[in-house]
Amino acid sequence: MPLSAEDDLRLNVLLANELQAIRIDEGPMVLHALSPRGEARLKLSPNDRADRYLRQVRETISGHVLGSPGGYPVYITRWTRTGQINTRLEDLLRLGEPEAVVAVVHADGLTDELARRAWWCLPTSENARKMLARACVAQGAMGPVLADFLVEFLPFEEDPAHAMESVRLVLRFPGLVDADTRDRLWKAGQRKNALRVGFLAATPDDLPETHPPHPVLAEHADALANQTAQGNPLAERLAWALGGNGQAYIATARAILDKPSTQQVVSGLLNVLSERFSIRDPRERLDLRSREIEDIHAEVEALMGDDDAVVGPILASAPALREELAGLLTLARCNEAVVTQVFAHSDAVGSVMRRQIKPLTDHLFRHFDRLQGR
Repeated sequence: MPLSAEDDLRLNVLLANELQAIRIDEGPMVLHALSPRGEARLKLSPNDRADRYLRQVRETISGHVLGSPGGYPVYITRWTRTGQINTRLEDLLRLGEPEAVVAVVHADGLTDELARRAWWCLPTSENARKMLARACVAQGAMGPVLADFLVEFLPFEEDPAHAMESVRLVLRFPGLVDADTRDRLWKAGQRKNALRVGFLAATPDDLPETHPPHPVLAEHADALANQTAQGNPLAERLAWALGGNGQAYIATARAILDKPSTQQVVSGLLNVLSERFSIRDPRERLDLRSREIEDIHAEVEALMGDDDAVVGPILASAPALREELAGLLTLARCNEAVVTQVFAHSDAVGSVMRRQIKPLTDHLFRHFDRLQGR
């Protein structure tokens, strides 16, 4: 059935103008259009069942914008969410189709201006995180807008992984949130420690808490600096871990691991720790195949015993740092793969989960002790 005569006329007049985006509120049956002059509102007058009528409206819009009356192919979700689209991004935002907006959000060609239009169309936390992950958006006019939304939405965020990612993103670039908001997030992390995992991921060198350097650092700082100057990345990483920033980082990680609330927090923390202490190329994908802590210990001992090109020079110049170096190498290898076997057979949270992973956390705390001089 064609559109009602009133809607057909008003819609065609609207589409003849320069539009930047279209949004349809399906409940009240209202079409909103964004243009350089502002917003326009069109109250639809359906002459058919709501779902069929909205499909007809979208087909009319698609015919005008894309030259295709079929509408946006929402069935290719798995493609659009990986940025594999050929249609002009500007056109997708004028279709009134939420999935087309998501395609723009995920597209490689996203710009700050397109992010503004997409946000007007579909302001969700998922879209905010995806767009804020782009440097061009985070450092543009939309960066603070999206960051403010994510901060305000955090109390309602039920998924710890999403909470961790939101905090990481809003802290990643200076200026997205002010100092008061940053302090408020840190304090909220006392109750919801997933937030502090986000701090560890985003600002490892600028945590709100300070700690003194490890006592052993003063004695071996010159040896580590010399190795760092010779291009030894492990020496640089060890010196950082023993310094004030590293000690604050380790203390925060220890506090989180002492009482994690969910499996996502444990996995997220282990991945952040592993990435921070590792000297591998950060572009490499984490190896998440299940691993046993005993195998990791054996691997580390083998490294410490061999004349490894990276480990050997450190032990030769600062043999007293053997325990600290072993702790660093172990933590670098303990990503979420070490809890795969436990979490694959249990969905426990809270105290039950903590009891299940206690054999592992006991090992990790011993390595924290090494790096903290306990």
